[in-house]
Amino acid sequence: MKTTIKGRNLEITPALKEYLEKRLGKFEKLMDIDDVVVALQVNKERHKVEVTILTANRILRGEQEGYDMYACIDGVADKLENQFGKYKGRLSKKGRGNKDQPAPVFETPAEDAVIRTKSFSVKPVSVEEAIMQMNLLGHTFFAFTNEESQQINVVYQRKDGGIGLLEPEK
Repeated sequence: MKTTIKGRNLEITPALKEYLEKRLGKFEKLMDIDDVVVALQVNKERHKVEVTILTANRILRGEQEGYDMYACIDGVADKLENQFGKYKGRLSKKGRGNKDQPAPVFETPAEDAVIRTKSFSVKPVSVEEAIMQMNLLGHTFFAFTNEESQQINVVYQRKDGGIGLLEPEK
């Protein structure tokens, strides 16, 4: 497991690093982890911990804010445990059921099932124009063809109120 720890406005002490590795080490026993990225941040009195765990087929991500860095680490570890439990539960539910009885005709769709498909025209526009379109439509994201790169991009509204841009690697 490759762990990357980044700190903003704070020094990563050996004790802090050891505590992080201890709390996140249990995930290595539960699943095959490729990479773990941890971002620790301090703004005035607020502490923030963001953890992203990358596996071969799944990404777990959690963040926690508070006044104590160690409590934030505990909180984000608990959130990641819950996410892993839900994922594990979904996998086990797929194998359940009595195979002798036919499946009922009217089933409710699974959480991950596609409920609606919508097609739209993709016109080459600038990033600024795409942001304007997203805001005009009242959506939290907007897919478009970038005028400059001629590739599909997505602009989206971030939780912190900013705008994000997703573009494919070159």
